[in-house]
Amino acid sequence: MSWITEHQLPFGDFMEDVVDFLVINFSGFFDAVSDNLRGMIHGLTDALLWAPPGTLVLFFTVAAHLRHRRWGLTAFTAISFMLIWNLGYWEDTMATLSLVLYATVLCVVIGVPLGIYAAHSSWLYKFLQPVLDLMQTIPPFVYLIPTLTLFGLGVVPGVISTIIFAIAAPVRLTYLGISQVPKELVEAGKAFGCTNRKLLFKVELPAAMSSIGAGITQCIMLSLSMVVIAALVGADGLGVPVVRALNTVDIGKGFGAGLAIVLLAIWMDRFFRQSNTGGSSS
Repeated sequence: MSWITEHQLPFGDFMEDVVDFLVINFSGFFDAVSDNLRGMIHGLTDALLWAPPGTLVLFFTVAAHLRHRRWGLTAFTAISFMLIWNLGYWEDTMATLSLVLYATVLCVVIGVPLGIYAAHSSWLYKFLQPVLDLMQTIPPFVYLIPTLTLFGLGVVPGVISTIIFAIAAPVRLTYLGISQVPKELVEAGKAFGCTNRKLLFKVELPAAMSSIGAGITQCIMLSLSMVVIAALVGADGLGVPVVRALNTVDIGKGFGAGLAIVLLAIWMDRFFRQSNTGGSSS
């Protein structure tokens, strides 16, 4: 049965030809995307680092309290960012925060409208479902290779790979939320003369907001899980000390940077989670 392996399908060669075609014919487009995205991410990081750490700790703490009115989250925010500052990972944390925020914003801008459209078009979701499965199950190192080739070394291939990995969450959960809106609500909206646009913004989106919010927070968590992988292609942030600790077998540095990632992940999950009504208790 050796003829099976002797006549391999040229899948790898095909993918290499596709990437080469994109590099040759659309290099200007990819360079423009890379330059602009890199500038925006570094601009936000520089803005965060321009402010004194103590001022930002206070800002994050007040913002967390005003958003959720929970003293437990307020105390956790202050303690977490002060601990990150104390451990010496403040600059790396701000770089990671910028990367995750931009990746999440782009995932939401693309994923939520796509999920809404898929909920109203069964053929689109049937097409998207295997594509999303593929994007989530292929090891991130695999699509780091073409993104590195197309966008060059630095933070941009890390962000693009993060988007590919994390965008399935807002698409799936937006689709789930919209498709599970009670038909009675939709029929009532139509009975009152709502147009499709008003029906979407006045009925479907408010009813599906908890599911969409869960998709956004899940997207944030998935983006943070890519921090270390993004560091392998030149992205700044908390992944850099983790990779260095791995190369030098530095247990202390590895656990310190890992703790900073965990604290940032917990804070972002709690901060961006949909607020519960009422109550200022912890």
